[in-house]
Amino acid sequence: MGSGPAPFSEIGKKVKDLLTKDYNFDQKFTLMMSHVGGLGLTTTGVKKDQLFIGDISTLYKSGNTTVHVKVDTDSNVSTTVMVNEIFPSMKTALSFKIPDHKSGKLDVQYLHYHATINSSIELTPAPLLELAASIGSKELSLGGEVGFNTASASFTKCNAGIDLNKQDFSASLILGDKGETLKASYIHMVDPINGTAVAAEMTHRFTTYENSFTIGGSQVLDPLTLVKARLSHNGKVAMLCQREWRPKSLVTLSAEFDPKAVNGPPRFGFALALKP
Repeated sequence: MGSGPAPFSEIGKKVKDLLTKDYNFDQKFTLMMSHVGGLGLTTTGVKKDQLFIGDISTLYKSGNTTVHVKVDTDSNVSTTVMVNEIFPSMKTALSFKIPDHKSGKLDVQYLHYHATINSSIELTPAPLLELAASIGSKELSLGGEVGFNTASASFTKCNAGIDLNKQDFSASLILGDKGETLKASYIHMVDPINGTAVAAEMTHRFTTYENSFTIGGSQVLDPLTLVKARLSHNGKVAMLCQREWRPKSLVTLSAEFDPKAVNGPPRFGFALALKP
């Protein structure tokens, strides 16, 4: 339902994407291959210091069913089976990991013109239950989420938020960490034609009276080149340049400088995504 409210997990997502998406300070390589018949293969590798971590995943689509299987460096196998429209406006997903027999989980999403509900339950004798809901419209939505641990009979999360979306700006306010933090975020499209946008996120902790913030911006230099920059409250400055050197194939360079680390060199990252 494109005109309905977004899921609660997407409140403030536009700001988060501008400030964090594609920033990478390691060496990352991704190869995506699509095949006729609904089968796709993705290989990802990340080098952190001298350690190499990678995984191979396959995605198969047939009608309303999607099967995603991923194998990581430690030979763990993660499987997710998603079924759309098993009932009208409803999506379901069953996921589990091998050899972890306690990793089974069932997710259900219900989409409506004025409401979105997401629920999750672990398939264990003492499951963790999670429920998130948002009501309103595509422009204005109000939502919340709770998590309950049946083993300890305690709440693991309790958050609430409000999201306002317009054509040239978006703002959100989230009360999180069981009421201990308040996060406000805002993004404004300064020049939609040239892709110029600025965003800010501020967090206040009621228990310690601490404030933290991050501000940033993005600019499309040409149809194939994007640059971004951000500044955090701790003085760290990060920059990113992304180039689509061929259709759907991206090369991204990232850098971060910490003025407080006098003897520490800047961090650099390189990411290459290929889609033949």
